[in-house]
Amino acid sequence: MKSPKLLVAVLLAVLAAGCTQNASQDKKQKQDLPVYLDDSKDIEARVEDALSRMTLEEKIAMLHAQSKFSSAGVPRLGIPEVWMSDGPHGIRADVLWDRWKTAGQTNDSIVGFPALTCLAATWEPADAALYGKVVGEEARYRKKDMLLGPGVNIYRHPLNGRNFEYFGEDPYLASVMVVPYIQGVQSNGVGACVKHYILNDQEHERFKNNVIVDDRAFNEIYLPPFKAAVQKGGTWGVMPAYNQYKGVFLCENDTLLNKVLKEEWGFDGVAVSDWGGTHSTLGAVYGGLDMEFATNTDGQTTDRVEYWRYYMANPYLNLVKEGKAGTKELDDKVRRILRLIFRTNMNSNRPWGSICSPEHFAAARKIATDGIVLLKNEGGLLPIDTTKVKKVLVVGENAIKMMTVGGGSSSLKAKKEYIPLEGLQNRLQHVCQVVYERGYVGDTITSFDGVYTGQSLVDNRPAAQLISAAVEAAKDADYVIFFGGLNKSAHQDAEGGDREQYELPYGQDAVVEALAEANPHIVFVNISGNAVAMPWIDKVPAVVQGWYLGSEAGEALADVLVGDVNPSGKLPFSFAVKLDDYGSIKLGDYPGTKRADSDIWDIRYNESIYVGYRWFDKEQIKTLFPFGHGLSYTTFEYGEPQLSGTSMGRSGKVTLKVKVTNTGSRDGAEVVQLYISDKESSLPRPPKELKGFKKVYLKAGETKEVSFDISSDMLQYYDDARHEWVAEPGAFEALVAASAEDVRGRVSFDLK
Repeated sequence: MKSPKLLVAVLLAVLAAGCTQNASQDKKQKQDLPVYLDDSKDIEARVEDALSRMTLEEKIAMLHAQSKFSSAGVPRLGIPEVWMSDGPHGIRADVLWDRWKTAGQTNDSIVGFPALTCLAATWEPADAALYGKVVGEEARYRKKDMLLGPGVNIYRHPLNGRNFEYFGEDPYLASVMVVPYIQGVQSNGVGACVKHYILNDQEHERFKNNVIVDDRAFNEIYLPPFKAAVQKGGTWGVMPAYNQYKGVFLCENDTLLNKVLKEEWGFDGVAVSDWGGTHSTLGAVYGGLDMEFATNTDGQTTDRVEYWRYYMANPYLNLVKEGKAGTKELDDKVRRILRLIFRTNMNSNRPWGSICSPEHFAAARKIATDGIVLLKNEGGLLPIDTTKVKKVLVVGENAIKMMTVGGGSSSLKAKKEYIPLEGLQNRLQHVCQVVYERGYVGDTITSFDGVYTGQSLVDNRPAAQLISAAVEAAKDADYVIFFGGLNKSAHQDAEGGDREQYELPYGQDAVVEALAEANPHIVFVNISGNAVAMPWIDKVPAVVQGWYLGSEAGEALADVLVGDVNPSGKLPFSFAVKLDDYGSIKLGDYPGTKRADSDIWDIRYNESIYVGYRWFDKEQIKTLFPFGHGLSYTTFEYGEPQLSGTSMGRSGKVTLKVKVTNTGSRDGAEVVQLYISDKESSLPRPPKELKGFKKVYLKAGETKEVSFDISSDMLQYYDDARHEWVAEPGAFEALVAASAEDVRGRVSFDLK
């Protein structure tokens, strides 16, 4: 019989061996188990758990595209793919795996929402929240994890082909409006990806531009909307732009992606390259890019895209395997992607979403009507008097051309789009005769990347004949409604190129002049996302800014023209009389200068901080229509603004109050704007800057008090010598205004 000690030793040895084997098996099983951690656990714990299970190859695979709009997950661990969609005005139709052409599906039609210029023109954060919510619901229903939008680049001049996708010329307005949009989208478990970070303010040579801008303008004008999107909106994605800043492409710009965005601002989301915006492996790895899409590959064939050739694919993998790159940056990128996945696709509390619902069409219509701007209305020509009208003549290609298709990546496959002519016919069919004449022929293309409107816009009549027919029809009309402006064709309001002229295209000016001569009751409706010249303005009594309004365009325009809705939109950018009035044009650097030794274009922002109304104020240039301008079918009277005190300390505030009265006979809404003027600054500052606004809804005869809290941070400027924000003691003035050129009251105070 063996001794008890020997038996115990043998037993312990067996147990130890078993424990070692079980531990090895447990580790293997842990690696193979799907990553389904309880949602109640902290996301960071889930991220670290998933990261610990992944192989080097699986990590690398998550950093780059596997198709036009998706990146790989980790099937072994149950981690899903990430699916993106273009935006921001609706969810783009699905495209083929490797190509831009539409896939031809029958279940990807959506609601087309108004362009962001229209949303900005509402000056209503509640509309931005509604917009984000409903477009996020459509993205969720379409199983998208991230919406590539919104865009917050600054309207520097009116030739930028992509201005219609942005929030206008003022950084404060853009900052306020972008935050609820982001929050609305992300409430659906869909990430917003704010773009194009940063200084992508023209489309001309956008892949080759190097922007040269002083630090004051960079910090005061161009950065604030992006900072608000990150720190207040909590966006889960940011898209670096195509261009360079200080000679470094934005997709590999260590200063802006790592130091500013991720470290200084605390951004914990993903930096997603614009499609084709990545230029090198080391630049992307160490410059702060997290996900790479649509890079051209040298070995690409006609049958497939070789995604393994992407900069952050096999080239990165090989650098790590060869010890030429560490895994610190890699793990940070994967953490960010996993964080996005746990916030979206692996969030079990994620709403289901919906698409093309009556509520979504109603939201599109409300935002559209809230954003339509009545620019001019001499003699109260509008709204159309339905009690007396017998004949309305509608003229212009833009009355019949569908605008949801085209414009580049924001092109949509809308389930329905009411054109302006249709909207007026629907509204006036039992009231009067609605007659249509073409007037001019512009662009008859009705498709983009395989999405077709189903229209035929071909009209081979000579220009003179088109004008003659319109003039003849105008002679006995009670109203002539001309729908003109721009469209989403190349070199108009479209991605990939800038406008080639400030004037209206297709000879529209001649048509307007002829119609105004034939009938003084003419209304010009400008369908565009940009300002245009109006040399005939003195001959046209009524002008409406009609934007690109999406699916409900015709119905919304009819609502306003007939007066079912009282217009309350205000311009988010200035309309200059002529192109040379803009500082970015007048100072002579647009579109930049091509270097002699390379294909890079240097663009100097010589106007510095004087963008939009800041420039027109400084130079005392009278605009065609100023920033913040918008009329109503009623009238508003402002009382004298009152301040709670005449001085404030750095940690204090003063409160401004002003009473606004609807003095007309219709219910309506007015946007009360607060501008601040620094009277004693040691550095040059604009004559005034927007620092607050509130949209107040008033019944006929009603008075309401509007208040603004003014704090020291609203008085700051960026001191480029000290590299910090400064609120300089001295005298200030608060201006209450209905537009940048319509100041209704002033009060003075001091910062101690």
